[in-house]
Amino acid sequence: MKKIIILFLCLYGSTIIGQESGNVSKPIVDKRIELLSIAFRLAESPEYSSEVFSLYTNRIEAYYSEFKDHELIEFIKKIRQKDGVGYDAVMKMAVHLDEDLNPRIEFNEKIPEVRWGRKNAYEFVGLLKDFYHETRTKEFFENNEELYAEASERFLPVYEMLDEKWYTDFYGNEPREKFIIINGLGNGGGNFGASVELPGGKKEIYAIMGTWNTDAEGMVKFPVEAYFSTLLHEFNHSFVNELLKNKEESFRESAEIIFEVVKEEMKNGAYGSWQTMINEALVRAAVIKYMKDHSFPEDQISLEISEQRNRGFIWIEDLVSELEFYDKHRAQFSTLEDYFPKLAEAYGNYAVNIQKYVEEERQSQAKFVSITEFENGSENVNPNLKQISLNFDKPFRGANFIRPGNERRFPTFTNLRYSEDRKTVILDWELEEDMEYEFFLIGISSKTESSPVSEDFPIRFSTR
Repeated sequence: MKKIIILFLCLYGSTIIGQESGNVSKPIVDKRIELLSIAFRLAESPEYSSEVFSLYTNRIEAYYSEFKDHELIEFIKKIRQKDGVGYDAVMKMAVHLDEDLNPRIEFNEKIPEVRWGRKNAYEFVGLLKDFYHETRTKEFFENNEELYAEASERFLPVYEMLDEKWYTDFYGNEPREKFIIINGLGNGGGNFGASVELPGGKKEIYAIMGTWNTDAEGMVKFPVEAYFSTLLHEFNHSFVNELLKNKEESFRESAEIIFEVVKEEMKNGAYGSWQTMINEALVRAAVIKYMKDHSFPEDQISLEISEQRNRGFIWIEDLVSELEFYDKHRAQFSTLEDYFPKLAEAYGNYAVNIQKYVEEERQSQAKFVSITEFENGSENVNPNLKQISLNFDKPFRGANFIRPGNERRFPTFTNLRYSEDRKTVILDWELEEDMEYEFFLIGISSKTESSPVSEDFPIRFSTR
């Protein structure tokens, strides 16, 4: 064990800030995460190319610019194009590597992730080791230790708000996994959940938190209101993920009916099965239950509910009510797992009423009206424009956006805020000259259209 720790420090330097508490580690900057985000940035992967935290990303560009033609980078470009290796597949690879960049467990066609495949995964690891040594990446990490330490220190207020005891009380048992919070400094706005199952039944769950806010000096910051609900969400996964196993059949019929209705919204969240939908819904309902139990302001709770409805979980309020009923009858149900037969019954009702949920959502959903700064579809937008204001016909509680599935650029958003009447969402951004941009409002239709509320509405424009 002592030898392993020494090797770890030799390769990466110190990565852990402070001591662990309970089942949740304090936030850290993990050099495996940074190394892979750097490699995929050099390969021009859009999801790892954010420049919001330019104080750090400029250092990456300056240090690694001469290595953009490295064999590793060319290999990444190939597997992105051919096999779609990107986004969470990158982070899943990172947590499956040890301190010497060796696989922690044997790879196969599904480990670390199906998009890698066994052959590509092992070839990538070999090239990654070469890249690490040939680029003297240890030196880069050592030069940025102070920045890493300060970033994780800044995340502590988010971490310290977490009431770990609530989880064990609510679920009725201890989590089966170790929960690790990572500050992904090179990840921009991307948050990723990743896990690794180790020999002996041990499992690690990672909440890899992106960096999409900076202060006046350009240093990353982590506003509690922007990050805490995401952290709550990820920690719930460490309790929920195993609950549905061996109980799927009791949910199958009703969940398949619901999934067929909301599958496009689920697809936008990369939730490709009814099983994942059930888990995600329970996680999100538990977040709202946590907020209620901790007396969050009503407007924050309403915002969270609205956001989940926008994402397609249109039965979320009834599911929260179900969790509240469970919590009031703990003498009968000592654990949430004991309550699963009742949850299955509840899903039967949700399936029967799914069209009613759809119609209620259609009637309540805010409709997009206009853009203040320019007409949608404009081909002459000023690249120096610093914000876009999206106007709706009624108070808008939750703004959700997705990237296009084409070659158009997704804007680099740096901040999000609302007008006082909540009818306008204002997005700060950085634009480039002579660029075609596009993004979609999730679950929003134009006020002038009769399209279903579940259709996503495109915002397209070009800069001069």
